[in-house]
Amino acid sequence: MIEVNLSPAVVIGSGLVGASVAMALSRAGIEVHLEDKRRSHALVAASRGAGSVEPVDPTAVRLVVVATPPQALAGVIFEALQRFPEATVTDVGSVKGVVLQALRATGADLARYCGSHPMAGSAKDGPLTARADLFEDRTWVITPHDTSAAQSVLVVRRVAEVCGARLTTMAAQHHDEAVGQVSHVPQLMSALVAGGLLDLPAEHLTLAGQGLRDVTRIAGGDPKLWRQIISANHRALRIELQELHADLGRLIETIDDPDAVEAFLDRGRTGTRAIPGKHGSLPADWAEVVVEIPDAPGSLARLFADVEAAGVNVEDVTIDHDTQAERGWLAVHVEATAAEPLTAAMTAAGWNVRPTA
Repeated sequence: MIEVNLSPAVVIGSGLVGASVAMALSRAGIEVHLEDKRRSHALVAASRGAGSVEPVDPTAVRLVVVATPPQALAGVIFEALQRFPEATVTDVGSVKGVVLQALRATGADLARYCGSHPMAGSAKDGPLTARADLFEDRTWVITPHDTSAAQSVLVVRRVAEVCGARLTTMAAQHHDEAVGQVSHVPQLMSALVAGGLLDLPAEHLTLAGQGLRDVTRIAGGDPKLWRQIISANHRALRIELQELHADLGRLIETIDDPDAVEAFLDRGRTGTRAIPGKHGSLPADWAEVVVEIPDAPGSLARLFADVEAAGVNVEDVTIDHDTQAERGWLAVHVEATAAEPLTAAMTAAGWNVRPTA
């Protein structure tokens, strides 16, 4: 059996993902040393339990995790392979193909390199947003290449396991095609809708509800970071965007045909059910129970206590804030069979439950 040793480890880059990896490794008892171009980021991450900013003997290091912005990945990975001669080197970048291509162009021995990509993040970044459980039950893609040593692949798999993630393996190009479809295109579509809001009259925006917020939420991501991601994956994205362009053209041509519009919407609804459910399970039929909640201290605690008393398992929650009154609407997502009992229980407890379609 091949021995897998992660300690000591070096994490280069102390943003959300890098600091979260470091926190998860540290929580597991692994000695972690932090590096960042902005030393203040490393210091903040260290203060939150991500590791130490003290230097470490390069020959002793067994693992290096590179968590820099996409345009810096190849250079930092190459330098890490030279500086830490006994370490397995991985990265957590969201695009793999161009990085591997750039590394191969250096002529370096890449046996100790195996790429990876945890599918977790946030519109917000920085070490203050990091947490050790960020990757729990999230997919972590391992992207070995044809010269990755078996030892390197096992080490990277162990990193993902320590972080509590679900593992899957893909080739670099396959990975880039997949993340383009499920991550990068949605980011562009969200930005497209959000950008259009700038042209709307202010009085129109007062009608905005949770649906618009849901669609535009991820558009709040850092444009400089997403510029690098989109640029690195532009070939795969061009194909996806051309297909979307054709779909949009067909919708424009048939927008005055109610049957065609219903078929379009039904296809979209069916598509939402193709997304794997919680813990990677198959999708189930969910329903929302929407409860009015006053903007007052203790309201959320009281509401959740009543939900617990009803004996219903909550899968997710979203809050829609009323722009006119001091209240909000909490949508409690439950299995469809639990919606009616929960509605009855919340109404009996004195809550105003809003009818849903």
